[in-house]
Amino acid sequence: MYDVVALGELLIDFTPAGKSENGNTLFEMNPGGAPSNVLTAVTKLGGKCAFIGKVGDDQFGHFLKQVLENNNIATTGLKNTCLANTTLAFVHLDKSGDRSFTFYRNPGADMMLNNDDINLDLIDSSKIFHFGSLSLTDEPSRSATITALKYAKQNKKIISYDPNWRPPLWKDETIAKKEIFFPLKYVDIAKLSLEELNFLTGESNIQIASDILYNMGIKLVLVTLGQDGCYYKHSSGSGHIPAYRVDVVDTTGAGDAFLGAVLYNISKIDFPIEKISSKKIAQIVKFANAVGGLCTTKRGAIPSIPTYDEVENFLRKMSEM
Repeated sequence: MYDVVALGELLIDFTPAGKSENGNTLFEMNPGGAPSNVLTAVTKLGGKCAFIGKVGDDQFGHFLKQVLENNNIATTGLKNTCLANTTLAFVHLDKSGDRSFTFYRNPGADMMLNNDDINLDLIDSSKIFHFGSLSLTDEPSRSATITALKYAKQNKKIISYDPNWRPPLWKDETIAKKEIFFPLKYVDIAKLSLEELNFLTGESNIQIASDILYNMGIKLVLVTLGQDGCYYKHSSGSGHIPAYRVDVVDTTGAGDAFLGAVLYNISKIDFPIEKISSKKIAQIVKFANAVGGLCTTKRGAIPSIPTYDEVENFLRKMSEM
């Protein structure tokens, strides 16, 4: 039995790593892709996970498979293709560590995932099914994602969704909004940035915008606010949990690490999400804030995700300050 099975992109993040002797930016090759980042957070905390996706039959793809296996993520659902190369993303960091992306994905192997590639047995054996919006940008991965999503819903899995808004990957903003919004009616847990929340709802007030998603049937709405922490909406109420102050190096993957921590804790609960107490929800978000914060203190996404012991030690130090 898997705590979380995720479907989506698995790619290479080329992360800034200083300057050459000539003053040019050096890039370090790091594994990335939001769904795989989420799974890594779950496994590093002690959970059991599997991945569904596609990479190129190239050195990058073989490297990424090995990374998943090294992080105890089952790869029976990972396929290779000769029709496209593994997707590459170059990460650009500003002075505060916030990032933007340049993608090499025309097409990328992750976009080639099709219905025949979906291992339904993995979804059957999961408690939580997680996916993001990057697999909705193009066919055939869009149809494959919707097929897997509907199957998970029919089989009463907890559905987690990251409406990961990346404008460069969409041909048209109106189509993007429609496609990213569509899966929300199937979702139990949604994690969004404030920008994504505003984009999808057309509402700038965080409480009103969160209520729109909650009233669609989403049981836990999580709005990540970077250095300002997280706002949440749940049947037990709503609230804001502040972030921990850390020395930020690279924010890549922090939101994914945050969500992975949330899913890890929810996977250990044996009753419906909506029955979780307000105290427990606040504890889950506080723990996730610690995981996300620690993730920003190193370069890269997957390599910087902390273990359970590292998070506990960090929380212990924070409580003593």
